Amino acid sequence: GTTLSAFSSLYYYLDFKKLRSKSRSRHWQNISERMDGNKLFWKLGAFAKFDFKRFGADAERLKVIKQKPEPTEVSKTQDNQADQSGKRNDSEKKKKKKKKKQSPAQIASKKLEEIRQLRNKHHIHVLGTDIPDPLGSFEDLVADYKVQPELLRNINSQGYKEPTGIQRQAIPVLMNERDIMACAPTGSGKTAAFILPILHHLRKAKNCGFRAVVLAPTRELAKQILLEFRKLSKGTGLRCCFIEKESTALKKAKQQYDILVTTPNRLVYMLQTEPPLVIVKDVEWLIVDESDKLFEAGKRGFRDQLGAIYKACSSPKLHRAMFSATFAQDVEEWCKLNLDNVVQVYVGAKNTATNTVDQRLIFTGDEDGKLVAFRNLIKEGISPPVLVFVQSKERARELHTELMYDGIHIDVIHADRPQDQRDQVIRDFRVGRTWFLVCTELMGRGIDFKGVNLVINYDFPTSAVSYIHRIGMSFMLDAID
Repeated sequence: GTTLSAFSSLYYYLDFKKLRSKSRSRHWQNISERMDGNKLFWKLGAFAKFDFKRFGADAERLKVIKQKPEPTEVSKTQDNQADQSGKRNDSEKKKKKKKKKQSPAQIASKKLEEIRQLRNKHHIHVLGTDIPDPLGSFEDLVADYKVQPELLRNINSQGYKEPTGIQRQAIPVLMNERDIMACAPTGSGKTAAFILPILHHLRKAKNCGFRAVVLAPTRELAKQILLEFRKLSKGTGLRCCFIEKESTALKKAKQQYDILVTTPNRLVYMLQTEPPLVIVKDVEWLIVDESDKLFEAGKRGFRDQLGAIYKACSSPKLHRAMFSATFAQDVEEWCKLNLDNVVQVYVGAKNTATNTVDQRLIFTGDEDGKLVAFRNLIKEGISPPVLVFVQSKERARELHTELMYDGIHIDVIHADRPQDQRDQVIRDFRVGRTWFLVCTELMGRGIDFKGVNLVINYDFPTSAVSYIHRIGMSFMLDAID
């Protein structure tokens, strides 16, 4: 027809003029079957290119197919890379999909492994049933236990960054209102480990008397615990007190404090007066710090007093916790028998000295050699503050008298000194006015002196337990015997 283009004329010319014989037409038919119209035109048209824009209708009528350009080496490489990246993305997506499809058993197993690794990392050992998971951080207290914002702010303001080993495990146990027996070195954060759960559970002040009682073997340790309570309870409205006199007890009983920190002797005295100066029948939390010392029998122990206190705390809601750097076998047995569903927590090896202490033994030959060795240490240069332990009050006075004129800023503390003098001695040692402090077992339990550089056992302690408590104080850098 009239609409045929030049391509149509060429096609007819080739088809009817050149290929007239039947054999040629059959041969051409075989060739054309193996080629599409575009290739045929390209070969017969001396490699001319068909203009699909101008002759699109002819191309459709003659079934000429638009040929795709042959890929270059660069484009092949890019295509291969795209295919490979696509395959990687597909495989990654498949992996992600596989992770999401973990079974509950696999998820539980993975969580148990994470808990095991966390405990191993911080040398935490636990005994008991249905033990709560350890803390990953203090922020977990908000997520897991809904602690008050004020409490978390106080934790941060006091410089607590990461929980210590004992805090990671003891805090969740007490948050779940379980009885606990906890053993960790002196200075490892045991005090905060029981203060935080108490503050969380009491939450706000109530005018119903004491709801928590904390017992410590010495007045000095009790006042230190009270100070930590006040720091961490800011903004909560909870009121803490330490009672040392009868007149003070009457006044504070009327003011309805929530938390009482005291010594066993003082508390038993207040319970046995007529009428009792304090009422503990509604106490919900009873904490015994340095409990192995309190359970010692004889004049230096408090076993009888603890028995009377336990009987007086008769609330069915009572929860009990025992904390110490060491635990004797008889204390462990007592806890297993008398505490409900108790959880035992140990940090590090049980009843051993902390591994942060560099310990040295110096042989002096005789008693006079001790004083010579002591003065030689001072000449060699040692950094204060330094704690010097002796075995008795008489020995403490003698050593202090011997060294007080050596110009080394030395003082002494023991039970015969008046209480106001003992308080002043401790303040001077804390602020650096006293460099060397000679002391007896009075200071060997739980007192936390920040930055003590050296502990000298001038008289060797009579038991391994006493030695552990002495050298563990505030994680000192050195200990010399």
